[in-house]
Amino acid sequence: MPAGCMLLFWVVLFPVCLEGCCVKGSQRNRKGPRMNTTQQHYRVVAGEMFLMPCTNKKVTWSKIRVDGEGNGGFYFDCGREFLIEAKHSGNYTLLTGKMFLHLQVLEKQNLPCYKAEEVDVMLLAGAGGKIPCPGFNCTLSTGVTWYKGNKRVSEQHRASCEKNGQLHLCTVRQYDTARYFCDKHFEEQELQWTFRRPVHVTAIPYKEVSSSPRITIPDGNTTVEVELGEPHTLKCQVHFPFDVNFSPQVQWYMNSRDNMKNRTMLHNQSQEQDRVTFKELMVTRSAIIQEVTALHINRTYACTATNSFGNSSVTVKLKRKIKEERPSLVGYPIATLLLVAGIGIVLHVKWLELQLIYISRFRRGKVDGDEKEFDVFLSYVWAPPCEEAHLTLSSQSGQESLDYPSTLEPFNSEGVIGDLRPPEVLIPMVLEGRWGYRLCLLERDILPGGAYTNDVVRAIRRSHILICIVSAHYLSNSNAVFVLESGIQVMVQSSTLKILLIQTGTTSTSFVQLDSPLPSLVRRALKVLPSLDWKSGPTESATIQLWRSLRKALPKHRVTRVTGVISHAHFGQKSYE
Repeated sequence: MPAGCMLLFWVVLFPVCLEGCCVKGSQRNRKGPRMNTTQQHYRVVAGEMFLMPCTNKKVTWSKIRVDGEGNGGFYFDCGREFLIEAKHSGNYTLLTGKMFLHLQVLEKQNLPCYKAEEVDVMLLAGAGGKIPCPGFNCTLSTGVTWYKGNKRVSEQHRASCEKNGQLHLCTVRQYDTARYFCDKHFEEQELQWTFRRPVHVTAIPYKEVSSSPRITIPDGNTTVEVELGEPHTLKCQVHFPFDVNFSPQVQWYMNSRDNMKNRTMLHNQSQEQDRVTFKELMVTRSAIIQEVTALHINRTYACTATNSFGNSSVTVKLKRKIKEERPSLVGYPIATLLLVAGIGIVLHVKWLELQLIYISRFRRGKVDGDEKEFDVFLSYVWAPPCEEAHLTLSSQSGQESLDYPSTLEPFNSEGVIGDLRPPEVLIPMVLEGRWGYRLCLLERDILPGGAYTNDVVRAIRRSHILICIVSAHYLSNSNAVFVLESGIQVMVQSSTLKILLIQTGTTSTSFVQLDSPLPSLVRRALKVLPSLDWKSGPTESATIQLWRSLRKALPKHRVTRVTGVISHAHFGQKSYE
């Protein structure tokens, strides 16, 4: 054999030979003392983790009641760790009923020797390590079996062995971090017992620390806005390289305004430590300011992290935040309630006006000539001077009315422009004599008598439209006001009747110079009903526009076309030919 190979053999294998057991799989053939597999006895320590033994397959252990009937209320799956308590003492059986286990829970103070440090072990990765069996030297034993989880270490493919109760790992790896169980076997009163103790093993990197802590929150020196009177939390999150010789430290300080070196330690909360990676820890620590005051504003707060290599720090400066005035959410329901109430009040007060506006401008009633007797119900009142002129003018111009043929052709202003006769004369002459609409006139078609009011309402209902020539004398006349009021009531009740007001030049002053006040229904309707203005001596364009608007308001379908001849005298003599 060459000399180099011989030297390599001694460097590599000689320490193994000296150790005497650190050979891969050397524990594989050690099976421990022979035990009764159908009757097992275990002792454990209260407050430690425990793992029920498993067979070749996953099973569930059930506690047997003291009286032997039913179960004791505890079920444990093998392979599932749980914290042992005194109440877990008792007899257990598998659901199959073929295996039994007696579990005895001991208190820590009753043990002959108990060392808490034996249940937590840290081993350097990359080097060899030993895991002691807790309390091994306190009592005699017939053997020790080591488990990692619910599987024997001897059955795992790794270089390890057991010697003097200790588990020797020839090379510690990162994945060796786990909970191990040491089963110490002994005999008592001719019974084979197993004393199971857990050991938590943590593999740590075998490396010297070569860098300072890295602070991630806050991310550098920052300024934070805070509100006066509110609590504020200062949070510091630091990543530390794993250091076996030095515990990570994180602290919050408040620096003085005048001297940055003169600082005061804040009341820090306890550190929270998490293992991020195998070689790195993350430590979080917070300091809470219960109530931000003016003394905290413009102060600098420092988070300092320290390890064996050095330290790192970042600063946070508090700045007063201007509080935004936001509308209170409490006001929204109240405002909504007030809005709904306001809308309800407006609808209640102005319901009539809204009805009249909707019916007059938007609603379209059905048109059926068989149900109507008149196209237009025309209502007006003669002024005393005009009544005499009307009688004289009617007797002298009976033949003149022949110039107005009955037709529905487009409006022709010839013969109308420049005619200075009052609307009470001119409008019925054009509607009936020229355009061929059938009119209902009080003085001609309705006889005065006992049923006069009923006849008026019936005639209004049988008309397509009610046209009222409104003047000061009209609003002062109780009969005329009755016609208008009845028409308004019929309009609200019926969808077919329309109302049109033709206001003369004296109408505007009539509202304040009436001998008797108007009914509320009429007064409110006069403000919203459709109307046309009739002015004395209007221009030609205004006159044409007036007649076109009147023609547009009239029904498109007439009840009966009038073919006879009508003279001005007919309106005063209550005759119709």
